[in-house]
Amino acid sequence: MDKKIGRPRSEETKNSILTAAYELLLENGFKTITVEGIADRAGVSKATIYKWWPNKASVVLDGFFAATETMLQVPDTGSIKDDLFIQVNNLASFLTSSKGKVITELIAEGQFDPNIAQEYRNRYFNPRRLISQHIFERGVQRGELKKELDIELCIDIMFAPLFYRLLITGETVNTEFVKDLIANALSGLAV
Repeated sequence: MDKKIGRPRSEETKNSILTAAYELLLENGFKTITVEGIADRAGVSKATIYKWWPNKASVVLDGFFAATETMLQVPDTGSIKDDLFIQVNNLASFLTSSKGKVITELIAEGQFDPNIAQEYRNRYFNPRRLISQHIFERGVQRGELKKELDIELCIDIMFAPLFYRLLITGETVNTEFVKDLIANALSGLAV
């Protein structure tokens, strides 16, 4: 008989730690989480957590991104306006949800911890920015947008108002706002 005894597989342990970190993040927010709390919830020792992550921020970010990461599909409806609407509206819906509000908390924490800011940029922001780049490039290729566009600036123009409302003014971010945002942004970019 070949019985398995001893410790659970590493992948199972990692997953329980990531799940615990994510649950605590949603329940209590980033500031109140401790490595001890994550260890208790996951049923592991702090040493096990430190085996894979150097600090609380790393494990919490991994927990968040593991739970919310989906395939970053690039919408391709054949229309720059429709593609941008899908992308921006999906992002706005996520950011205004209870799970998405974690993003604003991570942005805030990133103002004090450059490692958190860098992880946020690398793992969340930059992949989504790349999707936007592809959408704009297709719009140029299809002749919907001016050829000489500064695509990086166009991306900033598209998303800055969304984050401005979420982080600064607190004004409503909904589907109507997204439609108006896209219509106004594209009015100066279209051929």
